[in-house]
Amino acid sequence: MKLNIIEKDYGICINNPNHFLAFSDFTVSDGIDIVENVNIVKAKDDFKATAKKAEIFNHLKGSYIAQATESLDYFTNTYDDLTIFTFMANDIVIEDFTDGLKVANSPKGFSDARINLSHVIYIDKLISPKGLLKIFKLATSSKAKALANMALPLHIQHILNDNDFMAVLGNVPETEGDSLDINNVEYDDIDFDELRIRISDAIEISLEDAFEHLKLTFGILDYLVSEGILIGDLVEVGLELLDDGEQKPQLEEKLKAQILKSLTDINVIALLVAAMRTEKDLSAHRIREIDSSDKSLNSDDVLGIAIANQIGGTKATFNFKKYDELKPGIIYGLPPVLDDAFAGLIAGCVSRVLED
Repeated sequence: MKLNIIEKDYGICINNPNHFLAFSDFTVSDGIDIVENVNIVKAKDDFKATAKKAEIFNHLKGSYIAQATESLDYFTNTYDDLTIFTFMANDIVIEDFTDGLKVANSPKGFSDARINLSHVIYIDKLISPKGLLKIFKLATSSKAKALANMALPLHIQHILNDNDFMAVLGNVPETEGDSLDINNVEYDDIDFDELRIRISDAIEISLEDAFEHLKLTFGILDYLVSEGILIGDLVEVGLELLDDGEQKPQLEEKLKAQILKSLTDINVIALLVAAMRTEKDLSAHRIREIDSSDKSLNSDDVLGIAIANQIGGTKATFNFKKYDELKPGIIYGLPPVLDDAFAGLIAGCVSRVLED
């Protein structure tokens, strides 16, 4: 079935003159609906405002379901009888932090910023209400798993999809007369095992495409922010163990510059990310053979030494021991793997600055 897509500056209408059987969580919907139009409209997310805008869109003709959204930015992916519409509302921008580093930010601030990635899924088959519900649950689960596998920074996860929407659409059986008992008609046989794979793959691709479309990528500064670590905090750690005779005000800017430079080193980045991922797995007890409280576990020291050595060479590995043992500033509050990793980062940067 070829769908009609009607685009206005205030909304988008997905039209099927032969009607959809729809299951959705839309603002204006009964859950299961037989409708001609699926409307995505710019409106406040409440029933009256959304319905009013949808009625204008439909000129009071044709049955519809409607969903309010802040943005009409969307794209479609089609795979034979499966079409996925992905709608995107995003408040995040990627800004230059230095010549070599970028960071995710929002003019709204992260407390009010949102990223909502929503889907309308159309399957060109006769699918029962029970089947639509099953597909809705499958798509929702696939979406959650795909986003979890992206391992996005925590502060990005916290603003992701707190107001997204989803609809699953199928075709309506042809009947004689105007009435249709959706519970007593013949539907297509659906291979849900095969469909599960197709929808999971399609949802995953649509999410990857959405992040690419929005130009949302995340780097080391974003992951530092997600751990509550700021550049200023790292500078303070580096200065804290310097002798009083050393000229700290002059060293402060040099140390900050060195930290930022080191955070553009792909080997340092890889080691820091390895530390962050390892910390999450160990703290959640995901690796059966490893007890994070085991005194013989010293791979965190190895990571810290490797980072220090990558930045400042052999001298920095000796400096690492001092920062690791005394744990100044924020290092004291970091969990076991991260405190060594960032002790290594600071030890390497301080050694490099003092050497220069």
